[in-house]
Amino acid sequence: MKPMTSFKALRLHAGDPEPERRIESLTLDDLGPGDVTIEVAYSSINYKDALASRGRNQIVRQYPRIGGIDLTGTVMTSSDARFSAGDEVVVHGFGIGVDHDGGHAQVARVPADWVLPLPRGISLFEGAVLGAAGYTAALSLHWMELNGLAPDRGPVLVNGATGGVASIAIDMFTQRGYRVTAMTGKTDAHDELKALGAAEVIGRRSADASSKPLEKGLWAGAVDSVGGAGLAWLTRTMLPDGVIAAFGNAGGAELATTVLPFILRGVRLIGINANSPMPLRREVWPKIAGDYRPAHLDRIAHVITLEQLPEHLDRMLEGRLRGRTVIRMKG
Repeated sequence: MKPMTSFKALRLHAGDPEPERRIESLTLDDLGPGDVTIEVAYSSINYKDALASRGRNQIVRQYPRIGGIDLTGTVMTSSDARFSAGDEVVVHGFGIGVDHDGGHAQVARVPADWVLPLPRGISLFEGAVLGAAGYTAALSLHWMELNGLAPDRGPVLVNGATGGVASIAIDMFTQRGYRVTAMTGKTDAHDELKALGAAEVIGRRSADASSKPLEKGLWAGAVDSVGGAGLAWLTRTMLPDGVIAAFGNAGGAELATTVLPFILRGVRLIGINANSPMPLRREVWPKIAGDYRPAHLDRIAHVITLEQLPEHLDRMLEGRLRGRTVIRMKG
């Protein structure tokens, strides 16, 4: 597969008070270094991408930069013997879209150590719907089950349920045999969440602040993308030996709780870092193609073009996106 002579990308440039976003025609000389050049089929929008596009939290420190923390595509050229032209691959994390040019382009070039062969049975489109979000959901399930979670232990609560990771987690845990309760403040999303497999949907009012260090035990497991008061409430309402996977802070970075849930009920709070080493990715991604495979990726995904990307990055910051927004790089 011959390299393209030019390709389109959404590139961020230094600006004041926030970066300038431009869809540009680039060449390979404009890309950062790497062993593997990939024709990108799909990328996606993650919250980190949206923050970076507006210069929030100093996520991107060097410009110009192509954003996009995940991608799927086909290898064009590789100087590393592990990959050949035509191989279908997935890349997420390792600094792409932040410290290294990322997936919001029709071509990407990355170090070979960051590239994972797409597992058999997952298409390029499905791999992008999953992306960093699907891997985070799967990694949560992986660690929770290693810490004793099983379908017969009780229900699992998924907080921030309309988000990308949460939507996939609802589907994934349901397919695995868990009874899932979805929590959301969006009253018009109940039917949508039940269609993904949620047995019931509850509102945020259920997580009102309480002065009690322990409340009635409700959940055997919880997947939390919110943090703050919502996560504190979860620690108080877990069943004995309950397991919480936490990976977000949209509701705040502070955690006001006590040690009592941990020493009296044996609650386990697991931090999920999706930017994990490659050996763990090689263990978890085949599970996504097998026992963890979601059944409703088409329902979770909303497909846009590269030209529509700036608008949708802003919509994510405004809380107006649900599920997974996937960018089709061709056509």
